[in-house]
Amino acid sequence: MLRIITGTAKGKKLLSLEGEATRPTSDRIKGAMFSSIQFDIEQRRVLDLFAGTGQLGLEAMSRGAASVTFVDSEREAMEIVKKNAMTTGFFSSCRYSVSDWRNFIRKASGRDVYDLVFIDPPYAMECCIEALAMLRDKKLIIPGALAVLESGTEDMSAISELHGFEVLKSTAYGKKTALHVLIYRGEEGLDG
Repeated sequence: MLRIITGTAKGKKLLSLEGEATRPTSDRIKGAMFSSIQFDIEQRRVLDLFAGTGQLGLEAMSRGAASVTFVDSEREAMEIVKKNAMTTGFFSSCRYSVSDWRNFIRKASGRDVYDLVFIDPPYAMECCIEALAMLRDKKLIIPGALAVLESGTEDMSAISELHGFEVLKSTAYGKKTALHVLIYRGEEGLDG
């Protein structure tokens, strides 16, 4: 059962899609994810790029984020996100986009900026590094932004060489899941 772990919506139960189309983050990994950034959530503008159930963005809202933009390519998933946002009381502080992640980034460029990004795609997509680089290149993240990535079998060895980013934490959870927390230092931030 999905739920909000802590904050103003603590304990609220969240809906998820039936079947294998959505792979919600486990409570164990979600707990580790949020303990890594717990003091850096308040008033952040959040992008939940592969929203699924919306649990990551809604957890951030529960912990004091200012707003969340949810993106998912599946209309059915976005309907679940909206229902979960209503349940938690954050519906009006959120924006919802049914879109492929690349199209969303292209269209949002020059219009939106975020300082906390969740990138948790279906593992088979293997696009965490590409998505992060595209967010940087299209100037959708600002210096000081945090990026939280959950990856499966994707080769993440190049993550430490991603220009402008510093890896704060990388942890493997079994053989199938890894969690990465990065900070964007900006164009001038790092050599690499």
